Amino acid sequence: MQYALLAFAFLLGAIPFGLLIARTKGVDILSVGSGNIGATNVWRALGPGPGSIVLLLDVLKGAIPAFLGKVLLNDDSWSFGLGLTAVLGHSLSPFLKFKGGKGIATGCGALLGSNPLVGGICLAVFGIVLGLTRYVSLGSICAVIALAALGFILRLPTFVTVAYVVMAAFIIFKHKDNVKRLLNGTERKFNAKGGDEKPDEEEETEETEVTKEPED
Repeated sequence: MQYALLAFAFLLGAIPFGLLIARTKGVDILSVGSGNIGATNVWRALGPGPGSIVLLLDVLKGAIPAFLGKVLLNDDSWSFGLGLTAVLGHSLSPFLKFKGGKGIATGCGALLGSNPLVGGICLAVFGIVLGLTRYVSLGSICAVIALAALGFILRLPTFVTVAYVVMAAFIIFKHKDNVKRLLNGTERKFNAKGGDEKPDEEEETEETEVTKEPED
């Protein structure tokens, strides 16, 4: 049963809901914005409605396998392992030539399905950082750093702790381009109404151009 559940988790995680939802709106999400299939890019390209649907579906991709592992196998390690497998399917989807999203929403689902306390803490960290900075990427990175620490703080089973560290490292690696943009000040801020907000440097440049006095 374990191997059947692993296959199910990977294939469920591999379903590119962002791509499919965007196609119903006549949009190829792979050629829009960041080209990512995740909820953030769909939200920016198509607005809160489609973005929220993709977010929910991506969370469920991780939560369902983790929940099945807890119920059918009665094992916390297998529960999170199945959720982690769904994250790998999402990020390395065979339907997209082994490319995919960054795994934040699916990872959140995996945590909520396997350990609601850890999932809730990471979600709170993400929400606080996003609220303060409006950077989805920074919120995601801070959340998975908290995840890696929580395995040790809560003294969880060794496999789960190691799996938390592996997932955190994998997700941070997937955000490497975002890290570069955060460091050079060109990362886009999140706009709840959809679309992008310009980085602070661009906003300052435009403001300077508008207020600049014309030369004689």
